[in-house]
Amino acid sequence: MSHPGSPATRLDRTSPLGWCILNTSGWRDLPHTRLLADVSLWSADLANLAAGIERVEPFADSFHLDVSDAHFAPGLLFFPDLMRALRPLTKRPFHIHLMVERPTTLIEDFAASGADVITIHAEVGESEAAAAIQAIRRAGRSAGLALRLDTPVAASEPYFDRIDALLLLGTVPGAKGQDLAPEACGRLASAASMLGERRARVRLIADGGIRSHTVPLLRRAGADVIVPGSLVFQSRNLAETFSWLRAL
Repeated sequence: MSHPGSPATRLDRTSPLGWCILNTSGWRDLPHTRLLADVSLWSADLANLAAGIERVEPFADSFHLDVSDAHFAPGLLFFPDLMRALRPLTKRPFHIHLMVERPTTLIEDFAASGADVITIHAEVGESEAAAAIQAIRRAGRSAGLALRLDTPVAASEPYFDRIDALLLLGTVPGAKGQDLAPEACGRLASAASMLGERRARVRLIADGGIRSHTVPLLRRAGADVIVPGSLVFQSRNLAETFSWLRAL
């Protein structure tokens, strides 16, 4: 995460968020030469998230926090006050994945709580998605767009010039422990082809079904970023696990 005084931040008192640190870089300062690990805190020990963050922080490129409203995806997941409590525990970027029907109603709260990257779903509809991306950028955060498995990859194309990341789900949202869908790698390859020269600016993220045998496949298909959960938190040797990931 960027901090006051660094080139990637500025203080903005005219923002609707009031005085706040606006991160204008998100993942842009992270390497483009290796696979990035956006570690999912949903797979950490939820009764002791602080310990999970402390253990993984030396290796993680960012932390991924899923947000679910029990409408767009089953169940209820992370919320702004929890993120605000976690924010001082790490300097790594926080990536907020909004699996919700009305992302525009949540963006200001998550931005004010310390989000660096906020990703919304194309399935919320063109008007809501466009407004949400505009709100994310207005708040000075990096904007991501996500697609469910059953949404054609072409649905993301109208947003390419407005986003910093494209996240493709490889499993059905809202449930742990699923196998990677057979079509996931093909969808990543299609997205990589469609992005073309924009690959230098838009990170391609694989989320779901992240296992030791699927990561090489996802990387070869074009993933710049993976969202590992149990692969990391159940690892007995994090240095070895991350060394392997970064060599792919």
